Amino acid sequence: MTDDAGDVLEAALEPHEPAAAEIEARRRVRDRATGMTHHEARGALEAVLADADADAGDLESADAAVRAEAAEWQRITDLLLDHGGPYTPDTDAYVQGQLTAREHHRDRPRPPAPSPPAG
Repeated sequence: MTDDAGDVLEAALEPHEPAAAEIEARRRVRDRATGMTHHEARGALEAVLADADADAGDLESADAAVRAEAAEWQRITDLLLDHGGPYTPDTDAYVQGQLTAREHHRDRPRPPAPSPPAG
C-alpha cells in the first residue's frame, strides 16, 4: 500500500457524519469479514485496493463508499493482527461503540421545528 493510500484510509476513519453509502459499505465489510482470519482480511483489503486503483486510478479518486470499504478492511486487518482469532463484530469494540452512539443519537430529543415568521 502506498503512503497516499494510507493517508486516504486514515482520513476515511476520522470521525465524521457518514453518508448512508458509507454506513452500508462498512456493514457489508463486517458481514463478509465475520469468521475471517488476519490473512483472509488482508487479502480482501488488497483486492479492494487493487479494484480502486483499476477503476478510479487511485483510492483518493474513488467514491466515499469505496474509501469506507477499504478503510474498514484496513481497520479489521489491523485489529486481527494482534487478535489471533477470527473476526466477529460482537467483540469489536469500535463497532459496539458506534452502535451505542447511534442508539443514543436516535434517543436524543429533537429540537422543536422553527415557527413560521409572523407577518
